[in-house]
Amino acid sequence: MEFTYSTEEGLTVEQLLRDRWRLGRKTVHELRMADAVMLKGGRQVRWNEPLPAGTALSIRLPDAKSDYVPESSELDIIHEDPHCLIVHKPAALAVHPNESEGTGTLMNRVVARFGPYAEHVHRLDKGTSGLVLIARHLVAKAVFDRMLEEKTIRRTYVAETEGPFKKRSGTVSAPIGRDRHHATRRRVSPSGQHAVTHYQVIAEKGSTNIVELDLDTGRTHQIRVHLAHLGHPIIGDVLYGGRPSGGGSYRLHAAKLSFTHPFNGKALDIVDPVRPEWLES
Repeated sequence: MEFTYSTEEGLTVEQLLRDRWRLGRKTVHELRMADAVMLKGGRQVRWNEPLPAGTALSIRLPDAKSDYVPESSELDIIHEDPHCLIVHKPAALAVHPNESEGTGTLMNRVVARFGPYAEHVHRLDKGTSGLVLIARHLVAKAVFDRMLEEKTIRRTYVAETEGPFKKRSGTVSAPIGRDRHHATRRRVSPSGQHAVTHYQVIAEKGSTNIVELDLDTGRTHQIRVHLAHLGHPIIGDVLYGGRPSGGGSYRLHAAKLSFTHPFNGKALDIVDPVRPEWLES
C-alpha cells in the first residue's frame, strides 16, 4: 500500500507520524527502518527536518491482511477513497463475525470487494442499519481510532420511539453497565461506563416520534439503553421494553457521519442515501 501526503509548513516526518497521526513508537521505528517515507519521486527525506508547505511525501506501508473470510455478496458503498470506506449496513446483518473463520457479516463482504486489508472503525448493533466507517490500511486504522476516541468523528442516528417527550431536546448522561440478570442486556448503572447521548425530536407520527441522536461515547446498546431510560424505548426493541414492530426489527438507523478527513483535510458530511422504510412512511 502506497499513498502521497502533502505536508503543512514546518512539519517534520517525525512530527507527522508521532504527533499528528499518533502512531505507536514501534510502528514509527518500523517505518523508519523500512525507508517507508520518501519524497515523491523516490528521494530520501530527513525525518527531523522541517518541510516546506505542500511537500509531497510518498508513504509506503507494509502489506497487511485482515482475518475475515472473503464472502461475495451485495455491498452498498457510500464513500470510497484510498484511506477509508463508508458503507451501508442493512439491519439484521452483523458488522463482524464473533469467531475466526466466521462468515455472513458486513466485513466478510468488504474484504471480498476490497481485501486483503480492511477494518471497521466502529460498530453498529446487528439490528441497527446505517453507515459504518472502515479503514483501508494500518495507518488509517490507527488515525481513525484516535479520532473516534477524541470525539472528532460525529455520528448522527435517527430512531422511532414511543410516547410524547416532555422535552423535545436534551442530553442523557447516565453510565451504562451489564445487566447481571440478562446475558446480553445493558442497563443504566452507577458502576457502569460513562455514556452521553444528545437527542432532539424532529418529527411526530401519531403516538410515536422520530428522534435524532448524537453520541459523545460509544457504549454497547447506548442509544437503546438511554432512550428506554427516558421512558421512550425504540419501536421494535423488545429487549428494552419497546413494543413489537410490524417488520420484527427495531427502528434505529445510523444516518450520518461527519469528520475532517485526516489525509486530505476535506470536511466530509456523509448521509446514508439508503433509508429504512419506517422513515419514509
